[in-house]
Amino acid sequence: MPEENFYVISYDISENKRRTKIHKCLKSYGEWKQFSVFECRLTSTQYQKLRHRLDKLIKPTEDSILFYRLGQCCQRHVERIGCAAPRQDDVFLV
Repeated sequence: MPEENFYVISYDISENKRRTKIHKCLKSYGEWKQFSVFECRLTSTQYQKLRHRLDKLIKPTEDSILFYRLGQCCQRHVERIGCAAPRQDDVFLV
């Protein structure tokens, strides 16, 4: 079985229609944690496919997507305080 890596992916997308498409794309690869943040466990192939799909969706001069790859030791130190993850799939902050 191919090795999976853990990614935290955040995005800042300037237009609502593109933001919705990017949210749906990321949702098919990982778990929605906060309004513009996903956690994903991806093989190298999945990561490359996701990057390719997102590259097609964004406007590079207006939008930004950040990929943070966390190793095993870092994953153990992820903590949450405060309220739970977002519950409504159709709510986006502008």
